[in-house]
Amino acid sequence: MRPGWCLPGFQSISVGRGTRKRDEDSGTEVGEGTDEWAQSKATVRPPDQLELTDAELKEEFTRILTANNPQAPQNIVRYSFKEGTYKLIGVVNQLAVHFSQVGNLIPKDSDEGRRQHYRDELAASSQESTKVVISETEILEEEEELKETEAETEAGSQTDMPVAEVAEKVTEEELMTPKQPKERKLTNKFNFSERASQTLNNPLRDRECQMEPPPRTNFSATANQWEIYDAYVEELEKQEKTKEKEKAKTPVAKKMGKMAMRKMTSMESQSDDITKVTQAAKIVERMVNQNTYDDVAQDFKYYEDAADEYRDQEGTLLPLWKFQNDKAKRLAVTALCWNPKYNDLFAVGHGSYDFMKQSQGMLLLYSMKNPSFPEYIFSSESGIMCLDMHVDHPYLVVVGHYDGNVAIYNLKKPHSQPSFRSSAKSGKHTDPVWQVSLEPRWEKWVRWQKDDMDNNLNFFSVSSDGRIVSWTLLKSELVHTDVIKLKAEGSTTDGLDGLQLHTMGCGTAFDFHKEIDYMFLVGTEEGKIYKCSKSYSSKFLDTYDAHNMAVDAVSWSPYHTKVFMSCSSDWTVKIWDHTIKTPMFIYDLNSAVGDVAWAPYSSTVFAAVTTNGKTHVFDLSINKYEAICSQPVVTKKKNKITHVQFNPIHPIIIVGDDRGHVICLKLSPNLRKMPKEKKGQEVQKGPAVEIAKLDKLLNLVREVKTKT
Repeated sequence: MRPGWCLPGFQSISVGRGTRKRDEDSGTEVGEGTDEWAQSKATVRPPDQLELTDAELKEEFTRILTANNPQAPQNIVRYSFKEGTYKLIGVVNQLAVHFSQVGNLIPKDSDEGRRQHYRDELAASSQESTKVVISETEILEEEEELKETEAETEAGSQTDMPVAEVAEKVTEEELMTPKQPKERKLTNKFNFSERASQTLNNPLRDRECQMEPPPRTNFSATANQWEIYDAYVEELEKQEKTKEKEKAKTPVAKKMGKMAMRKMTSMESQSDDITKVTQAAKIVERMVNQNTYDDVAQDFKYYEDAADEYRDQEGTLLPLWKFQNDKAKRLAVTALCWNPKYNDLFAVGHGSYDFMKQSQGMLLLYSMKNPSFPEYIFSSESGIMCLDMHVDHPYLVVVGHYDGNVAIYNLKKPHSQPSFRSSAKSGKHTDPVWQVSLEPRWEKWVRWQKDDMDNNLNFFSVSSDGRIVSWTLLKSELVHTDVIKLKAEGSTTDGLDGLQLHTMGCGTAFDFHKEIDYMFLVGTEEGKIYKCSKSYSSKFLDTYDAHNMAVDAVSWSPYHTKVFMSCSSDWTVKIWDHTIKTPMFIYDLNSAVGDVAWAPYSSTVFAAVTTNGKTHVFDLSINKYEAICSQPVVTKKKNKITHVQFNPIHPIIIVGDDRGHVICLKLSPNLRKMPKEKKGQEVQKGPAVEIAKLDKLLNLVREVKTKT
């Protein structure tokens, strides 16, 4: 505290400490020859005032004002999924609201503003009119008295009185009635003017086509009495045989036989009539759809985005067809698969990922020749979570259900029931089946496998119960054997009597190697990827700490035997070399990744879809750090994309969302660049070129890792 200042709570009368001071200006001492009011006054101290030394009085106390709220909590923590621990939040909201009031401002030009303005003018004019009326009445009374006295002398003024009274009444009425504000006439800002024009109608043109006449053949035959007689004899023999069979049957069997015969005859007649028209109706329907979607078909076949020449190695996706069905409107697209034989046909599995909203499932097969309605429709009691189509038998489709069952549908049979189906009695999974596999192909999850030693068809499946099961198709049933059980590492606990209890891992995705039949990868809900073998049922070949959340998809490269790719709900896509435990490339897509797929035409191109409705296309040979195309492809922001698949022949992809829609998109030229031709050299194509291209990128990454 500075000298001469008082402590808070005490009173100080004087501002000086000594009784005598030298005046700086005059040089005289205060108190000599000066007035009483100018002399220094003695300080009055309260009896309980503290006695401070000169050092304590000279000490300064500073107070710093900050914008921090003292009432704000400083110990808020949140869970970090990246580090797996709770971390303290450094930035806390320091805003404190002392006063807030909701106001209401109305524009003057609005209807309510004009009404309020008109009411204010009415109130003001009514007050002025009352004052004017009072003053005018007094003036009128005085004028009437003067007019009575001067009535005799001024005779001519009597004729003018009515006119003056009328004028005064008119002014009074004008003052009494409120004035309405004149509405301002709005000018035409667009300078619109009506004009009539007469257009020339184009002349109609006749279009004709000439077609070849259908082939005809002449048939002639003669019918004599003997041929007619023989036909009647055969019919009588058939009737006698049927009568003998009916006599041998019981009365109950006779009734049942009659009912069955009636049903068979009616069904045969209906099926014969339908089959005769089915093929023709299907052709006509495709012709109508081809005319309806002619512009889309032309874009699919011939359109190339010319703007790619001016873009800096970036591409776009052109929407073509949109496939949807009313029966699967509220079901999510849980699986996509192209037919290995027919390049325009693909299968769509419908179900639900929500545990609380489980309902029926749908298996639909669409063709690009008819986008308005599916070619095949199969329904199931439980939702379909995965599917796969056989390479050698493209009419066989295997599906995995949410209730743990697997089923096989035969497209050659028109009925909607599966040809083979597992059950609780014959054996099934106890949790949803997330993937099935028929053939070791790189684009599917539920995998068909090569035929066994007895030439029986078999396939694999993975489920959340931690079991990878091999299913074999016998004559009339499905036989299963457990290949491996996933056990979470480091989760063994000691039970009663020294028994060790293992925590089972939850499998979510798997994929078989393209060349090594016995090796496959399994992704789990814990974020780990296990490299397994069919020969070992209790051990893993290798373990990768891949992701922080569940692995949604894992896929081997179709060209390179060492490379595979994985994606997860932790927003990342990672590319691995299975001989190295660390990823070669990591991409963060800022949203949960639902699915990834390798391109069939290049070893460095792949696509990924995220739950924010975007499709990302990467080409590592062009840009190793980010996608060359990130484009939203769904109509609504709430729709989440769940799966993506490349067509094996055409430059298109199909994506499915959680509302049951499947959208077909065409890749622009920048997204499917092929090797350029060099002068005097032929363009080298084939798997060896693609493997060398990807190897070159991997070697660069390995060199950087070894240096660091």
